[in-house]
Parts: sequence; structure tokens; C-alpha cells
Amino acid sequence: MPADEAVVPGLRATGDLALIVERAAGRVALAETSGRTLLGRIDGLGDLSHAALVYSRDQRYAFVFGRDGGLSKVDLLTQRVVGRVVQSGNSIGGAISQDGRHVAVANYEPGGIRIFDAATLAPLADVPAGYGENGARAKVVGIADVPGGGFIYSLFEAGEIRLTTLDADGRAQTRRWSAGLQPYDGLISPDGRWYVAGLFGEPGLAVLDLWHPEAGVRKVLQQYGRDDPKLPVYKMPHLRGWAIAGRLAFLPAIGHHELVVVDTDTWSERARIPVRGQPVFAMARPDGRQVWVNFAHPDNGALQVVDVETLAVIDTLEPGKAVLHLEFTPRGEQVWVSARDSGEVLVYDTQRRTVLARLPADSPSGIFMTARSARIGM
Repeated sequence: MPADEAVVPGLRATGDLALIVERAAGRVALAETSGRTLLGRIDGLGDLSHAALVYSRDQRYAFVFGRDGGLSKVDLLTQRVVGRVVQSGNSIGGAISQDGRHVAVANYEPGGIRIFDAATLAPLADVPAGYGENGARAKVVGIADVPGGGFIYSLFEAGEIRLTTLDADGRAQTRRWSAGLQPYDGLISPDGRWYVAGLFGEPGLAVLDLWHPEAGVRKVLQQYGRDDPKLPVYKMPHLRGWAIAGRLAFLPAIGHHELVVVDTDTWSERARIPVRGQPVFAMARPDGRQVWVNFAHPDNGALQVVDVETLAVIDTLEPGKAVLHLEFTPRGEQVWVSARDSGEVLVYDTQRRTVLARLPADSPSGIFMTARSARIGM
């Protein structure tokens, strides 16, 4: 073997790694998806009751956003925290810029976003989500990176969508659009063209075409559920995730036991799919053939699988108690599922829908694979 091909002892790549949030313990578990094993745990991450994370371009580092306002930088290879700053009183997530240089955190308290240098966690910009005449600040939700640089996000109380970029001198520049009543979450399409905000205060969705932002926000599906009785909402649905399969978007309906299927060419309703409960996540398998759905209480022990071709539920699974999140491996042959109250993560074969592995975890919630580093808006 030539010297330059020698294997360095202990050296490994990052492409098959994943982090599992152990919310009650304030830590993440490091797993590898090739052999479906746990490699270790990383502590000291604060309140992870609504944690999210993104990855650096090289997949070595994870940036963990805690509910306590903590922004932590985790080295997956050394399995330790290499940087941490408590930057607000209450944060709800974040994003990393297209070029990997900047990390933005979406804050509930105080409302706004803060942007940091990804290498050093040095603060670069503080952008308040102010609105109205009394200086109030709105909660920021649905933050995502956009092609061309910058971060797009929604303001819950202000009913706005905003896009913030940093100019050559590091100054924040923000554009804004009226979105509708109480945007509660947002997603960006896999190609980076569409930003979609769900509206809690009125029927419909707010859609912004990032190829033509000058055209403003378009409201769609405004007649959906307008006159239907709604059920109590036990957990807000999430739009983040790979909810788009081909030209179809599969969106959880607020207060209904349905998925709404939307044609993204026209942003019109294509179908409604009855499901077992109130959907929380609708996640499309990477090949777009299936959508897997989990649910709010009291149906949160179930998963359902929707066939995209027939728009019908083809299977119902019972992974465990309080299924909070699911994540597909990059090519979709496995899906990893967290069952919080069962204290484990289950790995399913997505073709046979059989369990391949069960990994013990302390109140697991979010599962984040390093393949996200190559995705827009994740």
C-alpha cells in the first residue's frame, strides 16, 4: 500500500453520523447509521426541550440551538462541546448560511434573530423583530437559509415574513412582506425557490417566490377548513422537514385529522388524506415515493405511511410511546424514529417496514443526520 493511502488509526468520516437529542438530559447521543450503533454522548448543552441543530459544510461540527437561548458548537469527531454562548432568553431554532460562514438563531425572547460567525461564534448582527408603534417584538419562527445568502423567517405576532442578509461591511439588511395572521412555522422547498409559512390565525398558507420576491406574498388554500369544526390543538404541526415529494407538498392540517396535498406548480389543493390523528411531521422519503407521518397526543404512539402515487395510507405502525420525530437516511432505505416515553430510537427498513434496530436513549426527540449539511433550508 502506498504511504499516502495508509489508514490513520482512529480516523473516520462523518457522512453516516447522526445526533439524537436526549431532551431531558441536556445532551445529544452520537450514532452511526451504517451499523446502526451508538458511538457516544455529548453533555453540557442546556435546555433541549425544543432543540434543533444544523451542520457545518464539512459535517464535522453541529450547531445546537437550545430552548434556553444557548448556541452550542459540537465537534462530532472529538465528541465534545468546542464553543457555547447563551445568546437570548428563549430560542426556537436556527440556520446556517449557504456558504457555511454564518449561523443565525431565531429567538422568542427577545424576539428577533442574531447572527454569529460559524468558526468562532463571535456575534455579527442583532436584528430585532420589532413591529407596531409601541416597540413590541415578535417571536421568530420558521427560519431557513436561502440561495444567494441570507436567512428567511416569519414573525408570529407581526404577521410578517422577513429576509435578512449581511452586506459587504457586515451590516444587516432586511426586507419584509405581509404574510397573514400568526405565521407559526415555515419551510423552504428543496430547490430553494419557495418559502411557505403556515398561518395559525386564519385559513391558508403564505407563499413567497424567492425567484420573484418583488411579486410579494401569495395566500393560498384560504378556503380550506374555513367552515369546518376544529379539534383542540395539542401540538402545533411542523412544516420543517422534507414535506415535498416531486411537485406535491404534504402539509399537516391544523385541528384536523388530515394531510393536505398541494400542487406546488399552482399552489392549489390536490387532495386531502384522512389520517389517524392530528399530524405533526409529514416527511417525504428521499425518493419521493412515500410520506411518513407522526401525530399529536393522544395518537402519538403511531406512525402512518402514505403512498404518494395513490395518495392513500398503506400502513400503520406502533413504534412506542410519544413518537416525536423521524429522519430518513440519505437514500431512504432506513428511517430512524424517536419514541420519547419508551426511551428508545427505532430503525425501520422503509421497504419492508420492519424494525432493524432499537437503540436506548434518554427521552429522545429530534434526530438529525449529517446529510442535512448538503440540503437547502435544513
